[in-house]
Amino acid sequence: MRFLLDDDQREFARSLDRMLTAAGTPAVARSWAAGDTAPGRALWARLAEADLFALAVPERHGGLGSLPVELAVAFTELGRHVVPGPLVETVAAAALLDRLGAGDTAGRPGTADIASRLGAAHTAGRLGTAATADLLSRIAAGEALVSLCVPAVGGPYALDAEAADAVLVVEGDTVRLAGAVGPVQPSADPARRLARPLGGTVLARGPEVAAATAYSADVAALATAAQSLGLGRALLDRTVAYVGQRTQFGVPVGSFQALKHRLADTLISLEFARPLLHAAALALAEGAEHASAEVAAAKVTTGEAAHAAARTALQLHGAVGYTEEFDLVLWIRKARPLRDAWGTPAACRARVLAEGALT
Repeated sequence: MRFLLDDDQREFARSLDRMLTAAGTPAVARSWAAGDTAPGRALWARLAEADLFALAVPERHGGLGSLPVELAVAFTELGRHVVPGPLVETVAAAALLDRLGAGDTAGRPGTADIASRLGAAHTAGRLGTAATADLLSRIAAGEALVSLCVPAVGGPYALDAEAADAVLVVEGDTVRLAGAVGPVQPSADPARRLARPLGGTVLARGPEVAAATAYSADVAALATAAQSLGLGRALLDRTVAYVGQRTQFGVPVGSFQALKHRLADTLISLEFARPLLHAAALALAEGAEHASAEVAAAKVTTGEAAHAAARTALQLHGAVGYTEEFDLVLWIRKARPLRDAWGTPAACRARVLAEGALT
């Protein structure tokens, strides 16, 4: 099986890297953490122009279809540049709505007419009846930030719920649109603003919800794994640059054998995680039998590698690594939450064991 990206995918990654570098994402992340979402929404619109959200939306709703490999490429760059917002949750919500038949005029067997219910459930002025006739189209166009909460997978809190245009909650066989959200809770990463969704309108109920939720959770886990890989690479690159500049005893500290070994171990962990991520994306794209196990393997491997890269970065930067003013903290603080989001290491390992050997 070929795990290398093709020329178009590599160019897509380079174009996103250039755009996000020019956007000054550390400042955007700091504004988002302070509750100012305007710079983040402006960047969101630019990402939509690059068709990022269209990668998770079917063509009949203005998207490019479900393209897990391209999503993995894109989210690796988003992680590299610490872009804030419910990015993962929005593409996962798109996958959920697509599987449930949102926007289909005829509907699907046993599926509620989600589009009409979204149109009727405009709460607190967030969702107007005309604008929500097709939430999937709004996601593809970058006009809707959507948070998704699946308590059975990630706990009772929704990411950036107070900034989202819609918050979907899946409990058992029921999907509902939250009517309100609770206060923002403290988080290890201030740019990940967590709140509990409250009340709301039932959008769909039935056995098909479980299958749709399982798929959307796999999409979320894959995107989070890609973010972790990009985050880990950014931490490693910044650390290598720093130890090459910092001197001790008249020489760069990066020339010390112990530091070289530590950085090499970090690089090896990240490079071993990369093919697992690409394999998981391919499995999900092909609907492979063990796709969920592939995704779980990628999630735990990338998450652990990024977390180790954060520890290495913190230790090799010394005291400066602890300061809030130094941008490195934006990457360090995100490593552990990403490791645990949409599948803790223990849960991912259990899934791999439960679903059989990887192919």
